[in-house]
Amino acid sequence: MSDIVALYLPFALGLALTGAASGVMAGLLGIGGGIIMVPAMVLAYQLLGYNPEVIMHVAVGTSLAVIVPTGLRSALAHRRRGAVEVSVLRLWGPWIVAASLIGGLMAGLYSAAALKIIFGVMALFIALNMALPVQRRLMEKLAGVPMANRIAGAVIGYISALMGIGGGSLSVPTLVAFGTPVHKAVGTSSALGVMLAIPAVLGFVVSGWTARGTPPLSLGFINIPSLVLIGGLATLTAPLGVAIAHRLNGQALRVVFAVFLVVVGARMLFQAIWG
Repeated sequence: MSDIVALYLPFALGLALTGAASGVMAGLLGIGGGIIMVPAMVLAYQLLGYNPEVIMHVAVGTSLAVIVPTGLRSALAHRRRGAVEVSVLRLWGPWIVAASLIGGLMAGLYSAAALKIIFGVMALFIALNMALPVQRRLMEKLAGVPMANRIAGAVIGYISALMGIGGGSLSVPTLVAFGTPVHKAVGTSSALGVMLAIPAVLGFVVSGWTARGTPPLSLGFINIPSLVLIGGLATLTAPLGVAIAHRLNGQALRVVFAVFLVVVGARMLFQAIWG
């Protein structure tokens, strides 16, 4: 019994601290999901000594699993306020579902370094997109073109599946560029995040089924203790981050978020290239 406690207690404590910190950061920055949880889980798994070749995959897959219940709760709340654009779900839905499933199934083909490069590059792009409306300028001329919407949904679905995020950092600016009011873009994005996460999680379960060296009690690339502890504690501590956020102005929060993304993106790229 003492051996089991000695084996699993550091793992559980590490996950609990990761969940608490992720919740505070999510509440502070006004976002949820993998853009915070993935790097936090990677750091926790590294400190706990798990196989470096699979911890990025497990962090991404588990983050997507956390997004399913939290994103669904958010989407239902937005829907009650009439902030979910059903026409967009119908247009984007089949493409984002198919692309995220493919991304999840292909995850096992990517090395840990490749996933870190994808995450790092996209984190830096999102930070740049906050400072300069790059995405809006590139895409606003395509508003009203159905195929452009479908392609955008597919690209966002695939990339988000490999990053472990719900896609809001990419889909909200895209929807706004395509003419969706910002409050409806946020609500619709939360629903798209659930549509994205479910097939991606299935893909990560399948692609990681025979993986070796995953943390204990993993189902493919989905770690069940991480899902429960990180998801649960992140939900509990998010209000603390929100309370801190209300003491800062909007511009300060944008700067904090952008700096956070630059640091995370640069760290991921450094680890991928130099180990």
